[in-house]
Amino acid sequence: MMFGPLNLLAQHISEDELMMVLVPIQIVVMIVVVVALWKVFTKAGKPGWAAIVPIYNSVVLLQIVGRPIWWVILLMIPCVSSVIAIILMIDLAKSFGKGGGFTAGLILLPFIFLPILGFGSATYQDQSADSAA
Repeated sequence: MMFGPLNLLAQHISEDELMMVLVPIQIVVMIVVVVALWKVFTKAGKPGWAAIVPIYNSVVLLQIVGRPIWWVILLMIPCVSSVIAIILMIDLAKSFGKGGGFTAGLILLPFIFLPILGFGSATYQDQSADSAA
């Protein structure tokens, strides 16, 4: 049972009307993330268009953070992919000289923190040598 304003909202909005609002919002968020990822890739010296190519964008992200390319297979395994994605966000923040708070933002609110990373003043610091240690 819903309480308060949500109950009133649920009584007046159909599922179709709700979808007509949520789908455009989701599309805008996805576009923001792709544009931000494009900028992050170009800052790291990689082709920006890679942000729009499925699987290849994961390969490029792995190259940027200095992880082995075979990790792309791990990104395709349910549950394991969530852990790997968190590791990649930690490494991405480190690659741009950011700390733990920014990393938490990348993990929890990527649609806000990726544009900050892409369009902000952060500069890329190559991590490929660090991953060997």
